[in-house]
Amino acid sequence: MRQSVLCPINGQTDARLQSNDTLPLHNHTEQRIPSSLLSSTNNPSCHSYTLPGQVQSFSGGRALERVSGGHRERRSRPLENIYRIACCVRTVLGVTTMAKAYEFNWQRRIPEFMQEGASFDRIEEDPFVFEQNCFFRVDEFGFFLSWKSEGKEGQVLESSLINSIRSAVLPKDPKLLSSLEALGQAESDLESRIICICSGTDLVNLSFVYLLADSSHTAKQWIEGLKSLIHNFRANNVCPMTCLNKHWIKLSFLTNVNGKIPVRSITRTFASGKTEKGIFQALKDLGLPSGKNDEIEQAAFTFDKFYALTQKICPRTDIEELFRQLNGDKSDYLNVDPLVTFLNENQRDPRLNEILFPFYDTKRALRIIETYELDPELSSKGLISSDGFCRYLMSDENAPVFLDRLELYQEMDQPLAHYFISSSHNTYLNGRQFGGKSSVEMYRQVLLSGCRCVELDCWDGKGEDLEPIITHGKAMCTDILFKDVIQAIKETAFVSSEYPVILSFENHCTKPQQYKMARYCEEIFGDLLLKQPLEAFPLDVGQPLPSPGELKRKILIKNKRLKPEAEEKQLEDFKKHMEGGGMNSPSTILEDENDEESENAAGSPVGVEEEAHPELRSSELNLKQSESTGKKDTEDDVSDAADMTDVSEASDFDNSKKGGDNAEDEEQFLIASYKYVGATTSIHPYLSAMINYAQPVKFQGFNVAEERNIYHNMSSFNESVGLGYLKTNAIEFVNYNKRQMSRIYPKGGRVDSSNYMPQIFWNAGCQMVSLNFQTPDLALQLNQGKYEYNGSCGYLLKPDFMRRPDRMFDPFSETPVDGVIAATCSVQVISGQFLSDKKIGTYVEVDMYGLPTDTIRKEFRTRMVLNNGLNPVYNEEPFVFRKVILPDLAVLRIAVFDDSNKLIGQRILPLDGLQTGYRHISLRNEGNKPLSLPTIFCNIVLKTYVPDGFGAIVDALSDPRKFLSITEKRADQMRAMGIETSDIADVPSDSTRIGRENTKKATVTPQSSLDLQPSAASGLSANNEARTGPAAPQKTVSVDDLKQMKTYLKLLKKQQKEMCVLKRNHAKEQSVLQKSQCTQVDKIMAQHDKEKLTLEKLLEKAIKKKGENNCFELKKEIEIKSQAVTDDHKTKVRQIVGIHTQEWSGMLKCQSAEEQGLREKHVLQQCDILKALLTSLQLQHSQQLKIAHDRQSKEMRANQAKTSMENSKAISQDKTIRNKAERERRVRELNSSNTKKFIEERKRLAMKQSKEMEQLLKAQQEQVEKLEKVNEQLLKSHRSKSLSEGQGDAADGEARSRDGPQTSHRGMRSYRTM
Repeated sequence: MRQSVLCPINGQTDARLQSNDTLPLHNHTEQRIPSSLLSSTNNPSCHSYTLPGQVQSFSGGRALERVSGGHRERRSRPLENIYRIACCVRTVLGVTTMAKAYEFNWQRRIPEFMQEGASFDRIEEDPFVFEQNCFFRVDEFGFFLSWKSEGKEGQVLESSLINSIRSAVLPKDPKLLSSLEALGQAESDLESRIICICSGTDLVNLSFVYLLADSSHTAKQWIEGLKSLIHNFRANNVCPMTCLNKHWIKLSFLTNVNGKIPVRSITRTFASGKTEKGIFQALKDLGLPSGKNDEIEQAAFTFDKFYALTQKICPRTDIEELFRQLNGDKSDYLNVDPLVTFLNENQRDPRLNEILFPFYDTKRALRIIETYELDPELSSKGLISSDGFCRYLMSDENAPVFLDRLELYQEMDQPLAHYFISSSHNTYLNGRQFGGKSSVEMYRQVLLSGCRCVELDCWDGKGEDLEPIITHGKAMCTDILFKDVIQAIKETAFVSSEYPVILSFENHCTKPQQYKMARYCEEIFGDLLLKQPLEAFPLDVGQPLPSPGELKRKILIKNKRLKPEAEEKQLEDFKKHMEGGGMNSPSTILEDENDEESENAAGSPVGVEEEAHPELRSSELNLKQSESTGKKDTEDDVSDAADMTDVSEASDFDNSKKGGDNAEDEEQFLIASYKYVGATTSIHPYLSAMINYAQPVKFQGFNVAEERNIYHNMSSFNESVGLGYLKTNAIEFVNYNKRQMSRIYPKGGRVDSSNYMPQIFWNAGCQMVSLNFQTPDLALQLNQGKYEYNGSCGYLLKPDFMRRPDRMFDPFSETPVDGVIAATCSVQVISGQFLSDKKIGTYVEVDMYGLPTDTIRKEFRTRMVLNNGLNPVYNEEPFVFRKVILPDLAVLRIAVFDDSNKLIGQRILPLDGLQTGYRHISLRNEGNKPLSLPTIFCNIVLKTYVPDGFGAIVDALSDPRKFLSITEKRADQMRAMGIETSDIADVPSDSTRIGRENTKKATVTPQSSLDLQPSAASGLSANNEARTGPAAPQKTVSVDDLKQMKTYLKLLKKQQKEMCVLKRNHAKEQSVLQKSQCTQVDKIMAQHDKEKLTLEKLLEKAIKKKGENNCFELKKEIEIKSQAVTDDHKTKVRQIVGIHTQEWSGMLKCQSAEEQGLREKHVLQQCDILKALLTSLQLQHSQQLKIAHDRQSKEMRANQAKTSMENSKAISQDKTIRNKAERERRVRELNSSNTKKFIEERKRLAMKQSKEMEQLLKAQQEQVEKLEKVNEQLLKSHRSKSLSEGQGDAADGEARSRDGPQTSHRGMRSYRTM
């Protein structure tokens, strides 16, 4: 169903958002929202502050995600929470809001009767103690259970060390019984009045204190009250200031017989670094008793006095130095502005989304000042002193981890295979694997510590009762009763976590005892036992496993199972036999079918199941001998196998069953009389029917498992076999774990119960990485530190890429995983506080565990500070884990050692939950139990990993406003010099100019054709490629360019010469014809002149002879004759001119035709030569590009080899690399990075060259087409021009023929003027 949802990011209503939608966030990331922001509490004991880092996702299926170091982790929450998430955004529709404060509610409500106290008799076994009328009470914070009896000193038991509280029976100690008899108390009167308190620094070294209450009501009341007090995992992560308060409470409880605090108790707190004289002087300065044997009234020794005492004896000079750096050593106070800068630049993770997690501002800084500055005058002025600054750094608000990670912050509705599950191996042992002791108490302690998968090695009991036992078979270990273990599991399975518990049966029992086991599970667990699969999750092929949320408070049994048809038939026959009183015939299962089931169910490959017990490989004869000779020993072991508590539980269970002894005997007879078909190692159908989602099968390969696609099938591998599969099939192993569960357990050779490193199998997604919980070594510390988060529920959701089938992950990857941002982690160890109560030397080691390429061990350690276990100052240079490619799986380990290399304290910190900045890190002991006072003060820097050489680019991309601010600042500086903004032109940047230069088209000329030669690609980086540009920049060849080439110009010159010759010939022909025509005209003119001259002479002679008056008639006659001669002349001239015009016109037409023919010939020659030139030039370009590409590839390979050698040389000469391991790791990382980088560069170069060649061919084809069009247009234009010129020439010829002869004869002109 679609709903209209107000998006908290942009304030818009979007009806497309559904319950499985993801809200878009800014900064190109998807962020998760703190669980604390979705709920709140008004408990005044909660310390409220704004958590700037830890986030969770919300919405339905798809979810907002947090990037940490990078990887994105999917989370889901109901859609209605979107409205509450809006409070995380600064502005929604113009309404300004602040991120809601996270409330770290570590304190539990302490009942008033426990604070007021009550009297009990205290009993301890080893050594024996029976102390009457001890007054027990609990402090208001629940840190300690204290007691004091009259005339004795006060004692305390730290709540974090208490593992369990339960009702019990008194130990069977003769001294205790005689003491009780002396008081007149019978053992039968003590029932339900005994409180058993189990405590210890680890899971093995336990102490039991028994409290005898005056009534059963008091006992019950205190049992419930103490149970609510312990297992407070939040209280294990309180701040150093709270730890000081805790120690002050402890000192207040450790009173002497007079009820006062002895000074010697206080001196012991500081003796590891200061002399008694200095401590006494500090006490004297505070107005407190300062003598060695003095004592202090509790009312006088307030916490303020104790805090002032610590500051006098061991002042925080490291914090004072930091304070002076922040205020520039100008004053004793710090104002708001530098505090805001410090919070944003040092204490805030730069990778966080600034909208969901806004930067610190003045308002938030003032709130910090108001909270931690005790001087009201300074606080009112917005100033903070060095003391207030120190209190802030030691507060919960400055915790080293995201405190809401301690809550149940992950979604628990994914299939079981999508979780890491805290798992134990051979849980019953509290020591060695060979000859060790088995204990029911180990199951309690392991389950209470958060473990969700325990192992039960089940064997047939050898005593008269034939009770199934749990022991390490044929390894000379003691036995414990199976039913006692089941009872202990029931009592403790869901105390610290409500999520499902998996019982891993290693079943060596015969069928009758298997039936007993099944009945015990059924009767003791009751509804807690998941006997049938859930309706929504049938055991079908391809059906995913149910989620931990759907299996809450359920116990699953992991045991081999019969085939469904065999199980159904055997179970039906067995029930008929039991109902019929043993009269029915036994089941008749086909033996070959049973044999096949035996192979599939009981069989396992070498090194998978049997490797846990290498002794099982002995010959059958040796096994029989062991059984016959060890029978009596086993019976003896059963009697004293468990401790007193174990025996009492067995007795309780037996007492509850006394009324049904007869019925049990009859049932045992029926079971014994039933005849089973098949081998005794097969599974009883009654037990088989209880197996559902954890069915172990023989592992036959990853391909077979994928083909079968049965999600509820799982396989177990010992560490050696698991490593073998990781070596050969790492990616397949990861994919297998996305679908099915796998269990890893220690190899059989670890007889000392040592542990393998679990990280390598977590990297492959293995769910149940089983460890020996009785050995608190480094491996178990990693395990306990990892599972401390997510509410210590024992389940951790695997990263997204280890769950999704469409993602591929290689656990040996040395390059960043797709979709995950690598991180850089820097840790500067500054100082330590209260590390030891002895004057010893100390040093700190900082290690990283994760993927193999991320793991760095025993390389970073501080110098040793001698004779100071109180407040050593290291001030080391930062230890830089330069490249953590998978922060989601990486953990940081900080460990403190003394001068004899003995561990003082350690802390495991998952990297994706780590906060950046100056932080105090509280330490744990070997068993991961919190140490009250020891802390390490560090400066932690977390940021996105940036390869060398890309820092400036990433800085500019991450903060473009910084670049803008620089340009604006420069503009302001210019304005100060009188330069107006309008006078500043907008010019392109260098990068823009370079880009334009690279893409600018150059003109190709015959002289510049060599410009086509490319510059070599360096192959070093994208920047080099961008700088170098294309190998042969694509150049446009125009027709004008071709016409400027020599060949074409030579042709034009030749054609011009041919045209000139033709025109000279034509001119010569014209001259000859004109001369001929002029001669003919001249003759006609001469004849005309001659005839007129004859007539004129005749008239002159007559006039001379006769006189002018007498020649009048003759004159008229001569005029008539002269006119006749002129008319005749004109007629002749017209005739000759017509003839000449025809001749001239014909000649001009002929000449014009010749010229047009020659011109057309020339045009065709020009087109042909242009085509030839273009073809030749294009061929030259193609050859040059190919040569350039070859040279570019060769130079790239050479440059890559050179770069690799130079980088390797630089690493070998880098003096900052401290050891050979770091140098080799850097070289491996460099080689891996270079290999991938070089391959990508060569691919990019090949693609680029192919694209360049394609572009060149395309451009050349376009050039050819363009030239053809130009030539066609040229021919067309020439012909049209020739036609018009021909007509013009003809007309001009006619005009010339008319004008030419007339204008060439002076006689004709003179004639006309007559």
